Amino acid sequence: MAASLPYQEPDIVTILIQASFLLVLNITNFLLDRAVYCGLIGQIFIGVAWGTPGAKWLSIEAEETAVQLGYLGLLLLVYEGGLSTSLKALKANFFLSSCIAVTGISVPVGLSFILQELSDATPLQSFAAGAALCSTSLGTTFTVLRSTGLMSSRLGVVLTSAAMMDDVVGLVMVQVISNLGPSSASIGAVTIIRPLLVSLAFAVCAPLVCVWMAKPLTLWLNSQRVTHPKGAINILLSKERAPWIIHTCILIGSIVGSTYAGTSNLFAAYIAGASIGWWDSEVPHLSSEALSTGTPSTRASSTGNFSPAQSEASENLESNNTETPGDAASEPRKAGPSGHAIFEQYYLQPLERILKPFFFASIGFSIPITEMFDGSVVWKGIVYTSLMMLGKLVCGIWLLRIPSLSSLLNRFITFMKHPRLQMSHFWGRGHTKPKVSRDSTSALARQPQGTSPTLQSSNETATQATAPQLDPEGVKPKSIYPAAIIGCAMTARGEIGFLISSIAESKKIFSSTRADDGKNSEIFLIVTWAIMLCTIIGPLSLGLIVKRVRQLQHGAEKDGRSVRKDVLGVWGLP
Repeated sequence: MAASLPYQEPDIVTILIQASFLLVLNITNFLLDRAVYCGLIGQIFIGVAWGTPGAKWLSIEAEETAVQLGYLGLLLLVYEGGLSTSLKALKANFFLSSCIAVTGISVPVGLSFILQELSDATPLQSFAAGAALCSTSLGTTFTVLRSTGLMSSRLGVVLTSAAMMDDVVGLVMVQVISNLGPSSASIGAVTIIRPLLVSLAFAVCAPLVCVWMAKPLTLWLNSQRVTHPKGAINILLSKERAPWIIHTCILIGSIVGSTYAGTSNLFAAYIAGASIGWWDSEVPHLSSEALSTGTPSTRASSTGNFSPAQSEASENLESNNTETPGDAASEPRKAGPSGHAIFEQYYLQPLERILKPFFFASIGFSIPITEMFDGSVVWKGIVYTSLMMLGKLVCGIWLLRIPSLSSLLNRFITFMKHPRLQMSHFWGRGHTKPKVSRDSTSALARQPQGTSPTLQSSNETATQATAPQLDPEGVKPKSIYPAAIIGCAMTARGEIGFLISSIAESKKIFSSTRADDGKNSEIFLIVTWAIMLCTIIGPLSLGLIVKRVRQLQHGAEKDGRSVRKDVLGVWGLP
């Protein structure tokens, strides 16, 4: 064992490779984010090109370091998502999020049993493949929501909570797959129940701790600071970095506790961010006037929204969150010691420039690109990818305004009363001039001037007067964009999918009957195709949809007609 690591200056080739790797990651992200809101796709391909699957320019040690730093970036991405979550909106849409999460888990697992016919897989191998494809990439989800400005919208709250539930189930799947394989005797109940119960305990205990401990403690500290303005408590809490230290301790403590307890540290990071966001918005805080005058007046802390580099929609949301229009017009709002302000001041730049690019590049390191282009593997992988994309796209059906059965029955009865469907028409007496009823005459009289056809025959006029009028509000939703955004955002698998499939391959669950020659099994390559394509196509499709929504919301004109601006409706509101 060496007493220390000898310091050696890296050679110029290493400097050029690592510098180009970091620069190209950021340049690609900038260009693709401006074009289609999904710079992460370029970062994944850069990881493939620079890493072991491609040119092998990076050393194994450098790749392992990038994976470790990238996971820190993933934790910060999830933590920021928790900061942006409205607990009121989460509570109001919890049932909807649960339905979306259950759909996104059950459908891919059920469709994965097609591998029994597609690749002669066993039921155990099909279940392991479905376990890898039932998760949703939290890093991809939060990154795309952040770049599109939908993080704090109602749609973003529903999406993030559903993706978080999928992540918890993915953690359970990791534990289950780890205990499977030829050498495993059985799976204990603790393997499955423990992660679920610990996650449930975190979700239940965190609000209780916030309400019964954090809030009374804050109120007591406020009173002490007012009554003793020169005391040690007020001096300590008035330090500039005191909020950063408190928030960081909460984040690290939650991550450490959840890891040792047996649940997802990503879930704990989300809980920590949501708790700090609740503390910012719901707990009264001291104002500078209260400390100077010694009166217990309070102020609402500034929660903030997004970074200045985001879109115009996020800037509009930020301007709407100011206290009064007059104050906003007179002077710019100063960043207070809120969770968002602390995050943007201390974590945002390293996250955006180093940690997040390393995370998505590390996904590229996991893609065995040289073994994936066998003819049989390619077409099977594409077929399986299509099914896995369908398994997540159906999540958007919960946001469609589907008419009730009674409404459909009434419309069917109205349609069957159409003159051309009467029995007289089929017996040869339908070619006579039909009589216009009193109701149809009054309906024609109520039409605006210039809309009634004057050059049509009386038969066509009567048909138009008595034809059923479809109500777009009852039969079709105002917009399918919210459903499409949910489906595309849930499609990306990412880190959890690669983790589960790698564990299944190492445990010989995917291994074929042939001798082990060092190559990956066919089922593993098919699953990798599905994870890779879903992680690429999902964010790309979401970026194109959001780009189209932005064009519609800005009132773009097409063929001389203005399109609707309320494309997302209530789903786009904070």
